Amino acid sequence: MSETAATEHPVSESAGAHLPPVTRVPKLLQGVVYVLARRQMIDRLTRRHGAAFVANIPMFGKTVILTDPALAKQVFATNPEELGNVQPNLSRVFGPGSVFALDGDDHRRRRKLLTPPFHGKAMKNYEKIVEEETRREMASWPDGRPFETLEPMMRITLNIILRAIFGADGAELDRLREVIPPWVTLGSRLVVFPEPARDLGPLDPWRRLHDYRRTYESVIDTLITQARADEHFDERTDVLSLFLRSAYEDGSAMTPSEIGDELLTLLAAGHETTASTLAWAFERISRHPAVLAELVAEAQTDGNEYRQATILEVQRARTVIDFCGRHVWAPMVQIGQWRIPRGYSVLVSINQLHANTGEFPDPQRFDPTRFVGKRPNMFAWAPFGGGTRRCVGAAFANMEMDVVLRTVLRHFDVETTTARDEKVHSRGVAFTPKDGGRVAMRRRPTPLGS
Repeated sequence: MSETAATEHPVSESAGAHLPPVTRVPKLLQGVVYVLARRQMIDRLTRRHGAAFVANIPMFGKTVILTDPALAKQVFATNPEELGNVQPNLSRVFGPGSVFALDGDDHRRRRKLLTPPFHGKAMKNYEKIVEEETRREMASWPDGRPFETLEPMMRITLNIILRAIFGADGAELDRLREVIPPWVTLGSRLVVFPEPARDLGPLDPWRRLHDYRRTYESVIDTLITQARADEHFDERTDVLSLFLRSAYEDGSAMTPSEIGDELLTLLAAGHETTASTLAWAFERISRHPAVLAELVAEAQTDGNEYRQATILEVQRARTVIDFCGRHVWAPMVQIGQWRIPRGYSVLVSINQLHANTGEFPDPQRFDPTRFVGKRPNMFAWAPFGGGTRRCVGAAFANMEMDVVLRTVLRHFDVETTTARDEKVHSRGVAFTPKDGGRVAMRRRPTPLGS
């Protein structure tokens, strides 16, 4: 995209509006570039305009894109009645009962129901599951030969979330293990495209997506019936049972359809992003011997300060989800010097926040010490989004990554490499290592700390 194709000055499109510079490239071309190379597009426009600019992109239409932490803070703090859920959103894949579909009071009430299973004492119950699933997957890893870590991480995180949600194993969960991975892969690719108005025939990928959905709904119906019939239902601590027993403040409960949509959100969104971050973690530490040595030394203890700092730095340096979005519902919203009219979308570029030199000096350097003994600025470090729509499973994902890394480092010696950094690969929504986070490991004769 030509850097000379955008205006030098803000323009106004309605009375009282004051917009950032507007990209003047034809809408169709903007759309093609956004779908095929959105990070490169945003990088170039950020170099050209800095903190804010306007683009006209697929599905979201006229969109103000923000790249500065101070502006992100305003977006995250703005009343959701004024700056609400982006339109369209991921509910087109997860369903109308998903938290991604909700706004305002409905969103607040749903988050209140979703929060307890993923915070506090409940987290300790899941740590054993994470270690068990990691050790089960590690049993088949090659010794001393390079392999891609992304797919094993996908299996680990999917099995973890399945056990956390349903509390047990069985034929139904085996069916979900078959249907969820291809569904997530296909859904991630299709979500950046508008759904066609009509069926395109036997090869229509949207038809295949809906077929996966029908299979999923059949399995969930069976699992709900089984849970309710369990004589120990009132004592069960799995997420499905907690949802079935939960109630809103007015005493009403989530419908089976809403529960199905919400569980699908947790299954899909909850495992792909965490697995992708873990694959990036192995890609990063295998290329930074000093970081790896510090992690190995810590893995022999009960500490995790440096491991936590490393996870934060991986999430910053290799951003998996690069945008969080809002929709302007108020007649006008003020963000910084800009006045944005109703109907516009507002996207915060998480990738650009993470490259902000004011917050992260020399941002291209991989340096976990940025976060040792320090909490990140949640308006500059935002892999889970921000504000009222920040990912409800953030603490769970952090715990998963911590335990998986600790378990692997205790049982395997990760070999370092001088190979070039893996390129970033777009899966549609998530960005993963192009070669799958390829590393070589050697099994330790005696696990660390044993």
